[in-house]
Amino acid sequence: MRSPAVPAAIVNKGFQPYRMKNLSVNKWIEQSLASDPPRSKSVAMTVLGDAIAPRGGAFWLGSLITLLAPFGISDRLVRTSVFRLAEEGWLEASREGRRSQYSLTAAGQRRLERAYRRIYSPSGLQWDGSWTLVLTAPEIISAAQRSQLRKELLWEGFGMVGTGVFGHPGEKAAALEEILARVKVTGKVFVCSASESRQVSSRPLSDLVDACWELGAVIEGYRHFIACFESLLPLLNRKGALDPERAFIIRTLLIHAFRRVQLHDPQLPLDLLPAQWPGTPAYALCRDIYQLAFKEAEEYILTTLQREDQHVPAAASYVHQRFGGLA
Repeated sequence: MRSPAVPAAIVNKGFQPYRMKNLSVNKWIEQSLASDPPRSKSVAMTVLGDAIAPRGGAFWLGSLITLLAPFGISDRLVRTSVFRLAEEGWLEASREGRRSQYSLTAAGQRRLERAYRRIYSPSGLQWDGSWTLVLTAPEIISAAQRSQLRKELLWEGFGMVGTGVFGHPGEKAAALEEILARVKVTGKVFVCSASESRQVSSRPLSDLVDACWELGAVIEGYRHFIACFESLLPLLNRKGALDPERAFIIRTLLIHAFRRVQLHDPQLPLDLLPAQWPGTPAYALCRDIYQLAFKEAEEYILTTLQREDQHVPAAASYVHQRFGGLA
């Protein structure tokens, strides 16, 4: 059983590559939004993780409506998306008169931090040759728990090695602890570390990767990301190319597109990946564009949030460590 592939819509639809001739930042944004209008709930999650979580995770509904307006998302769609996120346990609400304030739940904050840590961390993990294995037994956990655990482990990048056996190269203790607690199977599955035996002749590990992980769609997703965003980089290097609002739009579209592919990447070490892995240049491109848009986008985010709450803090210091360090 392979881990879930990137949905075809992520690769075949979405942003279309643009020719550089007579292209401006405004035109790039216009064409990007026209070719792939972001869904309200999905882009709300992007903004929550990239912009709001580092400021404590609380926001007024009106502020989020303002932040999402440049993406063509109406007030009604924002309200519906926030309501659904609250139903799913990501957000909790409070009221002050007629105004609604939302904040990330503790569980929601942890899950966003884990997901976004993957996005901003360098690709090509160093590997010591060890594996984390998870073994389940039907008589110990229920069918519903096995199904939910399988879904969570595959999303985390584990491969299904055999019936009831999941594996991932490297150490996964923190993520596993959270997953097992969420599925309510802590202490009910077997977790162990393993390494390749040097005493017994065996097939190449690349064969195991081919059998357990569907990397073809991930590769196409990264290539499509590069094709769509590589024309933007020289535009941003032009003098006066970005004001704060356009910087915020660019940064959000960038992370929104990158996470749609990257969160389906099982994060395997370079030693186990195909030659010329496109995730590496895709990450470098994302880092370079994010660097150029970061400062002005931060200004726009903070100004927008402080219109309804002048005490909204600047982003936590860890934000400046994204992509290996930001100005």
